Amino acid sequence: MQSCRAMPPTRTAVILAAGVGSRLRPLTDDRPKALVEVHGRSVLERAADALSAHGVQHLIIATGYRQEAIAERLAGRLERVTLCHNPRYESTQNVVSLALCRDAVAGAAFFKLDGDVIFDPDVLLRLDASAASLAVAVDASRNVDAEAMKVQCQGSKIVAFGKELPLDASAGETIGIERIDADLSPRLFEAIDTCVAAGRTDVYYEHVYDQLVRRGTSSELVAVGDLRWTEIDDLADLERARRLFASSATA
Repeated sequence: MQSCRAMPPTRTAVILAAGVGSRLRPLTDDRPKALVEVHGRSVLERAADALSAHGVQHLIIATGYRQEAIAERLAGRLERVTLCHNPRYESTQNVVSLALCRDAVAGAAFFKLDGDVIFDPDVLLRLDASAASLAVAVDASRNVDAEAMKVQCQGSKIVAFGKELPLDASAGETIGIERIDADLSPRLFEAIDTCVAAGRTDVYYEHVYDQLVRRGTSSELVAVGDLRWTEIDDLADLERARRLFASSATA
């Protein structure tokens, strides 16, 4: 990993929090899964606090299901919070939710976080230390399965993204947190817009990442396998998160 960057620390973050979280019901009957709590603090609040402590000043949240609950919970946090609503959250994939954040990002460098990930804040420090246009937090310590979002690398350079990548060619599993630099930001959204305009509303944003790296965009694997993290898709994941973060008052 390259450790010296001429660019300033990242001050904007996008959190994708539109999902219903049906596998977490009944906990999500009245809230999106990003507001499910781990030891008294929601996944979203933990992420917002970690981002604020890192110096992020503008938090952009892609919302869908129960947007009003997110607005209420985040009132007064950070210097600026923008909600970007995806009215088609039930019928589209996260590439559409990210596309709707374009105007709010306004060409800035930004962290992109999935709204169901709980993580150690050092993930942000490591991403900001990368000199790549697209820095991707990857756990290479786990045995990945066919459903994991995987990366293929040449050294630390990422050359492909996809769930369909062969397991024996995988360099690890992405955890759902990346840093996009200011030079790449406009090009990323242009590529996303092209994808959505072509009717590909059923794909993950990693589909666009894959297109970009295959065209030469620099992307680096940032190893985070030694740090605590987990996504929370179902009740078993929630119990894992409670165990992982039992001894910590902050994410």
